[in-house]
Amino acid sequence: MHILSVLLLQAATATTPDTAMKAAAQATTAPVEKISLFHLLMEGGVLMIPLLLCSLVLVYVFIERLSVIRKAGAIDDKFLSRIREQLVNKNVDGAKAAARMSNTPVARMVEKGLTVVDKPLDYIEKSMENTGKLEVYKLERNLSILSTISGIAPILGFLGTIAGMIILFFNVQHQGFSLETIAGGIYTKMVTSATGLIIGLLAYVGHQYLNAQINKNVNKMESASVDFLDIVMETRGNSAY
Repeated sequence: MHILSVLLLQAATATTPDTAMKAAAQATTAPVEKISLFHLLMEGGVLMIPLLLCSLVLVYVFIERLSVIRKAGAIDDKFLSRIREQLVNKNVDGAKAAARMSNTPVARMVEKGLTVVDKPLDYIEKSMENTGKLEVYKLERNLSILSTISGIAPILGFLGTIAGMIILFFNVQHQGFSLETIAGGIYTKMVTSATGLIIGLLAYVGHQYLNAQINKNVNKMESASVDFLDIVMETRGNSAY
């Protein structure tokens, strides 16, 4: 009887490590629950709707302004050479036609200078400067929307934080303190805050990038204006156009 007890004890101790290893293996191979990005954003609540609208407006305005600014900066390297050639031949109408064909801010500014090319240089320069200001205004149109979004989106995220705290304390008051009762409020708080900050950051970066591109175009316009005035001085001579 004593020998049988010893054998049973040895069998139990021999199978115990195997059982523990199997349990550990099952624990490690158990599927980990994952959450999709869409489901996570839905947990943000109603305030995700204005944040979604802000993000859509942000993308639309940025792409639209970027295409306009890039198109405005596409200047033909031989444009001023053609203008100079026409002015050398005293063909102001041909120079105006070449400017209209280019259809860029620089071309429209030069065309304005051609309409008063027989005036003093100071008058020509002032006319071109006024036209240049109007062209810059066209490039800057709707950029204020991006700056507005960069300020509004974080505020909406902060408002979501307040709403999340209200939900959290409401759940604790009516359902008791537990992880399940406070999870909804924490979801709303964290998701809206993170989304608002991300949208605000993207809007700010987009606004600064577009401003930098506009400044490049302004430099091109100023350079073209100086070159055009030089051409007028070279080709004017003592005769009027």
